[in-house]
Amino acid sequence: PQEEEAASKPVLGELRAPHVTSDSVQLEWSVPEGTFDSFTLQYRDAQGEPESVLLDGESRRVTVPGLSPSQRYNFDLYGVVGQKRLGPVSLDTITVMDVHAVVHALHCGLSIAAPAPQEEEAASKPVLGELRAPHVTSDSVQLEWSVPEGTFDSFTLQYRDAQGQPQVLPVDGGSRTLTVPGLSPSRRYKFNLYGLWGRTRLGPISTDTVTGEGALAPAPLNRVLEWTEAWAGPEEEAASKPVLGELRAPHVTSDSVQLEWSVPEGTFDSFTLQYRDAQGQPQVLPVDGESRTLTLP
Repeated sequence: PQEEEAASKPVLGELRAPHVTSDSVQLEWSVPEGTFDSFTLQYRDAQGEPESVLLDGESRRVTVPGLSPSQRYNFDLYGVVGQKRLGPVSLDTITVMDVHAVVHALHCGLSIAAPAPQEEEAASKPVLGELRAPHVTSDSVQLEWSVPEGTFDSFTLQYRDAQGQPQVLPVDGGSRTLTVPGLSPSRRYKFNLYGLWGRTRLGPISTDTVTGEGALAPAPLNRVLEWTEAWAGPEEEAASKPVLGELRAPHVTSDSVQLEWSVPEGTFDSFTLQYRDAQGQPQVLPVDGESRTLTLP
């Protein structure tokens, strides 16, 4: 009934900006009715480029870093439930003037300040280390990175989703790991991580990875895993014919898949595994008849 559908549909409340600085905006919103699976925040940066931030359905607050002083920004917040995107609720706000920059400019107009030694500046500048993907599933990627020297105020992770839309995830400066959810199976993703230090953006450091294929269904097994055998004769065929069991992928990483299978009845002389590589080229691997596991690197 339409009345029941309307009653269960979640509602987005007001979008507010309780705290605004020269380079960041803190946003808050409410959900008066129902619950959302996730939220998407969209805005344009100082260069006019579209930015999109994914947020989990429990979030009611986010801080957007890396903004420019005295700049007008328009924020649009969408609520996602199932396959539907509701909203947006919108807000316009202007970042605060950078008072320190103004005072510094006035000071430089009155006197010539001695420049800081280059050695001191280089020593205080933080350094981004390596970006890795230690754990990859069919719909998520866990990323890790290091900061060998110094500290960052925050980080920004950028990538494109399965539809090619740019996504931006803000990360606090104390974090060294992040899990990116909602990805598509068997797809290559490139992640760029930037470090924000004051008003300077350093990086990126990057990594490419391919999501896993997910659980393999046992139904198409005979189309993937074949066998060779020598029969003694038609009379023995029915009694001695071996049976292939289930094919599974118990362990999937960013660059390999471990396969396992069973043989509930009989024995095979050998197996043949067929698949297509990342370039779409067919590959064939012969496997001895005693094997029950194989790792594709």
